[in-house]
Amino acid sequence: MKTAGNFDPRVDAYINKSAPFAQPVLTHLRELVHKVLPDIEEDIKWSMPFFTYHGQMFGNLAAFKAHCSFGLFGAAMRDLLKKDGFDSDGMGSLGKIATARDLPTDKVLTGYIRQAAAFIDEGSKTMTRPRMAAKPAPEIPVELAAALKKNKVAQKVFDGFSVSCQREYTEWIAEAKRAETKEKRIVQAVEWIAEGKQRNWKYQNC
Repeated sequence: MKTAGNFDPRVDAYINKSAPFAQPVLTHLRELVHKVLPDIEEDIKWSMPFFTYHGQMFGNLAAFKAHCSFGLFGAAMRDLLKKDGFDSDGMGSLGKIATARDLPTDKVLTGYIRQAAAFIDEGSKTMTRPRMAAKPAPEIPVELAAALKKNKVAQKVFDGFSVSCQREYTEWIAEAKRAETKEKRIVQAVEWIAEGKQRNWKYQNC
């Protein structure tokens, strides 16, 4: 049944190394996906076979000791499958699959595969990275703030620094355990800042 040229040999190896009960299930699901979507692409991620469709993560296959799983990605697809009674609880989209008899009919599976592709064609994003919360501006040590206030040039440069560059200075000063060390670092910091240098100016640029 392999007619497409985008079967990844690493997926062949994965299936061949799977338990005997899993091999026919994985092979059937894989070939059905390719039959419905001839331009689907394969890859290995996190040691498992994955499908990619038009640049989006489409789904995956996995084999375990006593069952297999088949996943179709995307919130819209997940909601559709849940509506149809497939509440996988993390075990792929169709729950635990021990034999081909545990699968829906090919007609039903074909419909799901086509619908998953349609969601992507309509612009759905199947895998999105959560946005990292921006770190707040650092709390300026009172002593540094006072020293900067006395040096207008240093104050202006410091205000123009990125948050990360400001944090490098504030943490360096805050880490000083002795008052003499802190005072020495403040003097050095104001000097460097007035020259437009960040804390690690010898090694990198802001």
